[in-house]
Amino acid sequence: MRKYIAFIILFICFTTQSQEEKEELKVYSFNEIEKLNKQIPKPIVVFIHTDWCKYCFAMKKNTFNNNEVIKALNDKFYFVFLNAESKKDITFLNHTFKYKPTGNNTGVHQLANELAGIKNRISYPTTTILNSKFEIDILKNGYINSKKMLFILKKYNTTYSNF
Repeated sequence: MRKYIAFIILFICFTTQSQEEKEELKVYSFNEIEKLNKQIPKPIVVFIHTDWCKYCFAMKKNTFNNNEVIKALNDKFYFVFLNAESKKDITFLNHTFKYKPTGNNTGVHQLANELAGIKNRISYPTTTILNSKFEIDILKNGYINSKKMLFILKKYNTTYSNF
């Protein structure tokens, strides 16, 4: 009986040790990014989404839970989730951006419109990459899977990055 208990305890120890620890995605606010960027300039990835968008939800669940994507974002970028329908004011680059209603229970945040709008229209989700000077370098509409996101992040680092 003791042999079985010892075997079970040993088995549990090995299985818990062998499980890979998942790195957590570091998510920042725009206020934090402004401060951090003064110390360590990095490009910024902004994921613009809504609560009702099924593709946004899928990207949060799949793309931004992928270990390789998390590592790439944490190592080389600052990352922000921006809810395009958030009613909170956001101060960024000495400007306060506000939620602007567009009808009954609908509206768009001004900052989302600035970062994702093309001809005053936004599609969800949108992923925007800003350089360390806060200029838009890349704007991608639609669902991006983990493999494509990794490709975009790596290509960005080799094409745009000079740090």
